[in-house]
Amino acid sequence: MPIAPSFAPAVLKRPWLTKLLMPVAQWYVNAAGYRQMGLRADDLICEENEQVLKALSRLSSKESYDRVYRLRRATQLSLQQKILPKNEWTRPEEDIPYLSPILEQIYAEVAEKDCLNTMTVAKEH
Repeated sequence: MPIAPSFAPAVLKRPWLTKLLMPVAQWYVNAAGYRQMGLRADDLICEENEQVLKALSRLSSKESYDRVYRLRRATQLSLQQKILPKNEWTRPEEDIPYLSPILEQIYAEVAEKDCLNTMTVAKEH
């Protein structure tokens, strides 16, 4: 079960479509505003899911601490209705997935477990 449907592979296969949609994608990321609060895209994944909680437990202690720090800082900024100074915004090269790969691994494990649990053995005569 993927995290979210993605048209990215289809778009990236077509250079003309990539060139056309890249400015829209950049605009959308900037309009979302999470980078202005120092967050990364994976910080926005909702924690009300068993698989997400399992993925969070698999994070390294440093990555877990950094995530909590980013979320607390963003919450404080939101309460104050402020954003970070521009030099503290999350840069695109820093906004790399850290939780999504673990989530994909967990979804694959769950799918494999379901396949093994529902496997039937056929008897030969």
